[in-house]
Amino acid sequence: MSDEPGAVAVETDPDADEGTTSGGLQTEGQRSVRIVHGVESVPQIRQILHEDLTARGVDVEIIGEVETVASELVANAVKHAKPLGDGCVRIRWKVKGGTVEVEVSDGGAATTIRPVPPSPWANSGRGLRIVRSLAHEWGVQDDKNGRTVWASLGGPSRRRRL
Repeated sequence: MSDEPGAVAVETDPDADEGTTSGGLQTEGQRSVRIVHGVESVPQIRQILHEDLTARGVDVEIIGEVETVASELVANAVKHAKPLGDGCVRIRWKVKGGTVEVEVSDGGAATTIRPVPPSPWANSGRGLRIVRSLAHEWGVQDDKNGRTVWASLGGPSRRRRL
């Protein structure tokens, strides 16, 4: 990872499948990036997702939903959780059969993740309610390395729950 503010490292995901190609473009498959644990990363991940999903031919409405959900999840990771061991947050997304699953992994937090009703005048506190309203499914997985929050958009997910 670069020491420059807002640096983004595109990593090769060892668990990624090769995906499906159509007309020379990879239309399905998995990709992962690591971004700096900071608010400057939110617009960067929106741009990265927009460019990748557009190139794959994902429906523009689904792209907008994925951008919104990923932004909320990254913002929550930056605001409420520790970074991963390398000082970053990992965003992984998978395109398959018209659906997009996106997940954000961080170093975890002491609090439980759940949508809560915000006060009417609060400037924040609506992120997970937005995620819940846009996603067909969403969930949280805690492990020894931290926490991953994931969401499936564009159709029903076949993601296994552990």
